[in-house]
Amino acid sequence: MSGTKRWNLIPEIKEKTAALFRDLKIHPAICNILAQRGINNYEEARLFFRPQLNSLHDPFLMKDMDKAVNRILQAFSGNEKILVFGDYDVDGTTSVACMYQFLKKHHPQTEFYIPHRYREGYGVSKAGIDHAIQNGQTLVVALDCGIKSTELIGYAKSEGIDFIVCDHHLPDEVLPPAAAILNPKQKDCNYPFKDLCGCGVGFKLISALCQKMQLPPEVAYDYLDLVATAIAADIVPMIGENRLLTYFGLIKANTQPNLGIKALSDLSKFQGALHVNNLVFLIAPRVNAAGRMDEGKKAVEMFTAPTYDEAVKKAELLHTDNTNRREADSSITEEALALIEGDDVMVKRKSTVLFQPHWHKGVVGIVASRLIDYYYRPTIVLTQSGDYVAGSARSVIGFNVYEAIHQCRDLLLGYGGHFYAAGMTMETDKVEAFCKKFEEVVHSSILPEMLIPQILIDAEIRFADIKRSFYEIICQMEPFGPENMCPTFISKKVYNTGRSKTVKDLHLKFDLQQDGVRICGIGFNMADKLSLLENQNPVDIVYKIEENEWNGQKSLQLKVLDVKPSE
Repeated sequence: MSGTKRWNLIPEIKEKTAALFRDLKIHPAICNILAQRGINNYEEARLFFRPQLNSLHDPFLMKDMDKAVNRILQAFSGNEKILVFGDYDVDGTTSVACMYQFLKKHHPQTEFYIPHRYREGYGVSKAGIDHAIQNGQTLVVALDCGIKSTELIGYAKSEGIDFIVCDHHLPDEVLPPAAAILNPKQKDCNYPFKDLCGCGVGFKLISALCQKMQLPPEVAYDYLDLVATAIAADIVPMIGENRLLTYFGLIKANTQPNLGIKALSDLSKFQGALHVNNLVFLIAPRVNAAGRMDEGKKAVEMFTAPTYDEAVKKAELLHTDNTNRREADSSITEEALALIEGDDVMVKRKSTVLFQPHWHKGVVGIVASRLIDYYYRPTIVLTQSGDYVAGSARSVIGFNVYEAIHQCRDLLLGYGGHFYAAGMTMETDKVEAFCKKFEEVVHSSILPEMLIPQILIDAEIRFADIKRSFYEIICQMEPFGPENMCPTFISKKVYNTGRSKTVKDLHLKFDLQQDGVRICGIGFNMADKLSLLENQNPVDIVYKIEENEWNGQKSLQLKVLDVKPSE
């Protein structure tokens, strides 16, 4: 697990860094990181460190927003029945929870629908539209899906049902015949921020409705903790409006949380302030587990529960689903690793494709990600799904797995996805040919360095720089996420004090010094690196800075990501 890694130091932006240093008077390494992240002057830095809700963009800048708002208000005045429809993952279920609660408050004729992952599949489903027909619902608000459902939305229209699509996935050339399409990625949409998640787009529609209905903006802000959960789980860039919404969403989650978020935190025995990583690793897996193992609608029922006791009842179901998910995920990962390790040909490949008919369909994507931790290469895990074989693909940095699958399309019944993750279905007798062809495509197009994990390093600093004031400024760069990751540093020519040692035979407790400054650190699964420290030669280390609390005492320590002998 702690094999060779590529170290990639982001080049310094000298002029911008110097200008920021003059303005901000904070450590040059932090000025350099801000410059790398597109912050050019004092004013931009101020908004980065002190976000303001009033700097959110006007929702009416989004194409079709006026149409969407007018169509919903028309449904209110005409006493039409409204159906809120969303996907079964975190982004979908939080979107539905926000929109359903808001609409229901002002229009009791509102219901929600989450498709069943295995019976209906991803996105707008025929079963969902038939449900609307049977229940006399004439307006469907689709969240986190719908942009590619041209035929199904056409079918709904022929049955007298209008759709409002709130989506963030890339549109095709032909758009669905909806009453309104809210998606900042549309070519002719002038909305300034393009990277909202589905729940973010839904939040913008709620904000626009508040404006039109002359409600205070705080009515929409009530959903910010759910929006933050969706942003964190959907791995969208943590910049611009996403960072702003997450910043205030975390304040809400820590002061007046949604009852579902509170119930999941309490059940997980979590104490302390929620940060983005808690949303990603504590809340999101439990919400996702509902759709993976059973029914995604349980997550919406938890988020919309009227009392804490009811939220806890639903949260317990999600908690159980997550325990089952973890068991399935770890047993399948073990089986998969044994299959690779027992096959010399497979070990040497540039890709991994594995198929076992009994594997649980809900966890194949997670297993693909786990396998990349061991064999760093594009990975597909397949299982039996009814009469067909279905699977999930995950990729490594820089390799477009969707494009590679596209080149194998003659062997597939269907496929979809994006650069780093995709899904596909095929007939059982095509598995072997697909496995062979995918390996050929990867082998011919992947660059050798893409098969070595990369650590992106923000700046070089010395141990003398690691002070409490330095660390506190880094903390103010939160919330962290893609394009605003927690900074990674390198320090060169550091020495073992003689006290570094292994912990539990797996981990490495570092005790290092540089120019008389001593600092401790932990390297998980790095016990095999102890020999580099024992010969008293200088080493270079790559790390993040974190706070360690022991017996009530707080101190700064390094979370070491890699170590190499100094050149």
